[in-house]
Amino acid sequence: MALTLDDRQRAMLLEMGVRVWLPGTVFETEPPTVAAVRLAKPAAPPPAVVPIAVPASSPSPTPAPVRAVPVPSTPAVVARAAGTPLDLGRLDWEALADTAASCQACGLCAGRKHATLQPAPGQRDWLVVGDPPEEDEDRSAQAFVESPGLLLDNMLKAVGASRTAEGAQGAYATNAVKCRPPHGQIPQAADLAQCAQYLQREIALVQPKVILAMGRFAIQTLLAEHGALATQPLGKLRGTVYQYQGIPVIVTYHPKLLLRNSADKAKAWADLCLAMDVRDASVK
Repeated sequence: MALTLDDRQRAMLLEMGVRVWLPGTVFETEPPTVAAVRLAKPAAPPPAVVPIAVPASSPSPTPAPVRAVPVPSTPAVVARAAGTPLDLGRLDWEALADTAASCQACGLCAGRKHATLQPAPGQRDWLVVGDPPEEDEDRSAQAFVESPGLLLDNMLKAVGASRTAEGAQGAYATNAVKCRPPHGQIPQAADLAQCAQYLQREIALVQPKVILAMGRFAIQTLLAEHGALATQPLGKLRGTVYQYQGIPVIVTYHPKLLLRNSADKAKAWADLCLAMDVRDASVK
């Protein structure tokens, strides 16, 4: 399916510094032979596209204020055996965030300063799931901050979405697990499964139309029901629409990897176009 951009989307891409060649468009600094951006079908090779760029002058997004959550004498969730179901099904946003802040359901809590689960009232069409929190995310109690967060915001803006909006233009970002693993520890399958219960409640509250799985651990969480497929290299999983609890899932690169390897930004843009088509189809 050919990618078509309306005037609004072209303006967004130009604001980001992304220059897309379409028939009849001439750039002074680039030859007019650049291939038009097209959405790659799963079996076709990645389309030739202009990579997503981060404007050098763009200010970093203001992190959400750290929610100071006092630990009650009887925590909402106490230490328990791995695999024990958590009673999260009736919690609203505030109660869910408070529970995550005092959760001791797996060993990852030992490395936590702040849980990165933040309330996001209102339905949002886009859900972005990233890898476990790193130091800057743990410190600010928010998923996707600093340079990776700025790049994510620009990627979302290119498809008409924002983390500050609700509804069709709204996007909610979270981590596969809500606590920073201690001492560089790698989350195990049991840890991912335990924290997936929080993700399931987030999904129920957000009611997204499409999910972006960004990174190895996000993919393992969202594709767990597909068995060994979840452990395949990211490159082999791209271009296919998966399902998590009946919601379409698109696999793509984490912004921190795109910052280290600009060549993959073109592939990430193709993934976003696929997600945009899937989202649009779900609302028709």
